[in-house]
Amino acid sequence: MQKGIFIFTVILFLVSHATLAQQSDTTGTDDPIDINYAVGADLSFLKMAEDSGTVFKDNGKAKPGLEIFSSHGYNWIRLRLFHSPDRLPNDLQYTIELAKEAEKYGFNFLLDYHYADSWADPGKQPIPEAWKGLSVEVLADSVYEYTKRTITAFREAGVMPEMVQIGNEIRNGMLWPKGKLPDNWDNFAKLVKAGVDGVDAGRAQERRPLVMIHYDQGADADGSRDFYQKFNSYGIPYDIIGLSYYPWWHGNLLQLRENLLSLVNHFNKDIIVVETAYNWRESQYENMIPPYPETPEGQREFLESVNQTLLNIFSPKIKGIFWWEPAVMGGLGSRGFFDREGNALPVINVFNKYRLGQTEEEGIPE
Repeated sequence: MQKGIFIFTVILFLVSHATLAQQSDTTGTDDPIDINYAVGADLSFLKMAEDSGTVFKDNGKAKPGLEIFSSHGYNWIRLRLFHSPDRLPNDLQYTIELAKEAEKYGFNFLLDYHYADSWADPGKQPIPEAWKGLSVEVLADSVYEYTKRTITAFREAGVMPEMVQIGNEIRNGMLWPKGKLPDNWDNFAKLVKAGVDGVDAGRAQERRPLVMIHYDQGADADGSRDFYQKFNSYGIPYDIIGLSYYPWWHGNLLQLRENLLSLVNHFNKDIIVVETAYNWRESQYENMIPPYPETPEGQREFLESVNQTLLNIFSPKIKGIFWWEPAVMGGLGSRGFFDREGNALPVINVFNKYRLGQTEEEGIPE
């Protein structure tokens, strides 16, 4: 009897060990992506600008916009996706084409779902025309199927995103009125969960993208903490806290620092300032004293200061910074990295000292 028990125990051990090994093999695609410190830009309008004839120049030499950013240390691109846009270019085909071009330059890819036909932000989260009038249950299923279908399309095109935002600046919810906050937290959580599940379904055997939940008020410590505490109570899996920081709307650098410290201390999540910008010509501070001059040099100083604020938070949870639309021209061009003639401004050089330099793999020229 004892011998039989011993043999049974050995067999059970071997079976358990084999099962664990098998589980280890099959979950390799779920290994977290190590992003180190992302230096990124939302370049969703870049292709439109170049297709319409805009020529970007660096030190007086015309170059593709993606090449300019890559050569100055940028390693992440953020691209927004609208459901069925009728004016703006950011549909699925356009976004896949731009992601393919970025992949040639070695960019990692953050996909920003707006779940709208146009802009979604804290002041508006318009439901796509195709989804109007749906119940919450059918709306959640639509979010799931749409997310699954589009992630599948990116995967099959060879540009699977490394990171995905489920909604854009969703402090006040998304897909209004069904998912509007603060009155519809249960609905909102159901819709976000549907998006996360759609990413998992669409990726198939590819590595799971990091999931970001995006809060716009980057200098509001109390509001940020309350939002993520409430969101976490629903148990929805995500990886990254994303923040927007525009000083004319959100506050000063000390307030940004206070919020970053609070989030680091309260949550076991990585943190990225996924939107920031400043103007190189007078725009936002007509009736206020600007923290930096709205000049090319003031714009450069602003980005250096925000980046240094992040780096001075001595935590591995601080994972990077993205500029919002540095290649935009026209009405919002004052936030861009290029003057009216397409010449790169001093701000383009901020990350040179951090990201550029020869690696051992590249060898030493003889």
